[in-house]
Amino acid sequence: MTLAPLLSAPFFVQLPVCAALCAIVIGPMVLWRKSRDRWHKRLGYTWVIAMAVTAISSFGISVGPIIGPFGPIHILSVSTIWGLWQGIAAARQRNIAKHQGYMRNLYFWALGVAGLFTFLPGRRMNTVFFADAPMVGFTVVAVLIGSVLLRYAYVNRRATRA
Repeated sequence: MTLAPLLSAPFFVQLPVCAALCAIVIGPMVLWRKSRDRWHKRLGYTWVIAMAVTAISSFGISVGPIIGPFGPIHILSVSTIWGLWQGIAAARQRNIAKHQGYMRNLYFWALGVAGLFTFLPGRRMNTVFFADAPMVGFTVVAVLIGSVLLRYAYVNRRATRA
């Protein structure tokens, strides 16, 4: 592992990485707290800000552009911003089930799918963690993210049946 590719990257590459790492770490503390107390609210606001910074700052990155400077990752960024908006609106309307659904989906799909894209061979994060074996690194990350997503879908499906 070498941090050199990340440390030498432009600010608009470093910013979403830092914000995403913050969101990845804070997410479980917010999503699986038993009580919905002031810590849930404080950490939740921090998580929303981290997610918003990640999504908005991604527009400064132009990798694999399809339409002008925008590529597939920017579709995910727009849907993340929309999901944050809808999740906050649901919480303000006291629709807790809808709020939880939006926020959990954002955690798994926005961070999971975007995380998978960042570990594609040749991408900066793949080089940081798996410089010697980029395809092995991508495969490991894909299997881990896929396993977590399948587990989430299984648990979510069982919860909706009960």
